[in-house]
Amino acid sequence: MTLFRFLGLGGSAEKGRDAADTESVRRIAAKLERLDPQRAKYLAAFAYVLARVANADLQIDAAETAEIERSLAAISDLSESEIALAVEIAKSQARLLGGTENYVVTREFRANSTVEQRGQLLQCLYAVAAADGTISSIESSEIVGIAEELGFTRMEANALKSQYRDKLSVLRANR
Repeated sequence: MTLFRFLGLGGSAEKGRDAADTESVRRIAAKLERLDPQRAKYLAAFAYVLARVANADLQIDAAETAEIERSLAAISDLSESEIALAVEIAKSQARLLGGTENYVVTREFRANSTVEQRGQLLQCLYAVAAADGTISSIESSEIVGIAEELGFTRMEANALKSQYRDKLSVLRANR
């Protein structure tokens, strides 16, 4: 099941709803029904990619979750409860389907966003990774990979990373 189908955005209501969907899944998807489907897909992909980097070290802590919520709030007009639900869905999907969904969702985000929006996402990725006080080498590597999937060069990603030098675990170990 893809993130978009999980959110009820993969087509008609009947197509997007598997027999295995729980009442909770239907309620969460219904929370986002008020949005234009393209906007809902954009926000879902944005949240998913943020959860992807938060989960790079196989744990998403409260500080990272709060930063994902702040990032989503900054780019949307979703209510607090809609943001919380979207973030929980994204975190769950990143944990469950990360290996198979990561590239597909990031590619979908790239196809449906402007260069400016992709830059905004990249900035948010570093903020999420730094939320717990340290950007691990695995998180840093994941961000560089995502940046390349979004169409940025390694040099462009590293230029943004330099703003977070004090949070990079590799540099902290050398102090």
